Amino acid sequence: MRGRILIVDDDRNTCELLETSLKRRQFEVWWKTSAADALESLTENDFDAVVTDLNMPGMDGIEFCDRITANNRNLPVLVITAFGNLDTAVAAIRAGAYDFITKPFEIEELSLALDRAVQHRMLTAEVKQLREFAGIDSSDEVLLGESDVMKKLRGLIGRIADTDASVLITGETGTGKELVAKELHNRSHRGAGPFVAINCAAVPETLLESELFGHTRGAFTDARGEHVGLFVQADGGTLFLDEIGSMPLGLQPKLLRALQERRVRPVGSNIEIPFDVRIISATNSDLESAVEEERFRQDLYYRINVLLVEVPPLRTRGSDVLLLSQRFILDAARRMTRGTRGLDSVAAQKLLAYEWPGNVRELQNCIERAVAMGTGDLLMVEDLPERIRNYRPSYLFLSGDDPRELLTMEELERRYILKVLEIVHGNRSEAARILGLDRRTLYRKLDRYDQQSQ
Repeated sequence: MRGRILIVDDDRNTCELLETSLKRRQFEVWWKTSAADALESLTENDFDAVVTDLNMPGMDGIEFCDRITANNRNLPVLVITAFGNLDTAVAAIRAGAYDFITKPFEIEELSLALDRAVQHRMLTAEVKQLREFAGIDSSDEVLLGESDVMKKLRGLIGRIADTDASVLITGETGTGKELVAKELHNRSHRGAGPFVAINCAAVPETLLESELFGHTRGAFTDARGEHVGLFVQADGGTLFLDEIGSMPLGLQPKLLRALQERRVRPVGSNIEIPFDVRIISATNSDLESAVEEERFRQDLYYRINVLLVEVPPLRTRGSDVLLLSQRFILDAARRMTRGTRGLDSVAAQKLLAYEWPGNVRELQNCIERAVAMGTGDLLMVEDLPERIRNYRPSYLFLSGDDPRELLTMEELERRYILKVLEIVHGNRSEAARILGLDRRTLYRKLDRYDQQSQ
């Protein structure tokens, strides 16, 4: 069913006609011929929307609407009248009406308005529920979520956390791979030990070996003192190698030997130092393709990929977008001393429709910006970045024969490629295989799409 609707009109024939028409469109319909009876029905039953006539004997539609919204602000009321003018519309809106429809109208117009109203009510209720849920203390936002993929992720973390096997965490940029690594560490028997992280892509190749293994005094220019490497610093705990796909090829054999022997030799030293460390690596790149192209050693790949954890992209997490948004709103409002407490339902719809190529990191940035720009207690559509307000979905849906709905071949290709990528969870090699493209061609197209969206 598309929603449970209460119709209120003093004309019985109108009620029966609307009931028949809306039932054909899969609505569940109740009706009353007086506002007083309708109010009584509202105390006994739960409805998704109310449709009321404006001019009725006794209590008119404006007063009826006012009475409803006083007790249930989240129940949308659609006011119908044959006397459509600005004053009447303003009175209805002031009374809390969700929409205003003037007779005569097409039943399809009412049906579409009811669809919007029902969706508005459901989304408003969900935002309210998530607002309360997001207030529960949580150590990290990335694991906050009630979607099936997040429940599956938490279950996997629980099963493998208390082992010493190496873990490879994969996922798109911004999904929260480091926070997953910290959760694995905290829930393991090493939780009381150090958690040491390094971004392999952020350290110059000439310094990365020294950072990992350490160096002695005078081992190279500017080595004025001894440096303890991260393997030794993390002894008894966890070493997190982020962006391991960027590890220089020349350094990979040394890393492999250290993982096999559980010993490191600092640069400039002849002494090997043992370490007791669990290795957790992460990448947003396709390491299997890197192995095929001889940019990453196959033996090292198998050494770090004993256990695989895939962090889902935000676009697959459904209403987790709203739950995370609410948490980010509360955090940002507290830091900025703002009174922002939640999302407007229309803004929530925009957040749900957007595909979030930057994932949780992009969402957090978006919410912090919106809190900084917003002026009310709720974030509105106009507070959101333009790219989200004007977002075009990657899927294609055409109805009717309106030439204005037709798209260029380039736009059709763009949407299809993005949809294939979504289905294969961002695996570009698999997407290229399905699309019949070589990887470099696919990468060029995706780079162009990114530039067009900026």
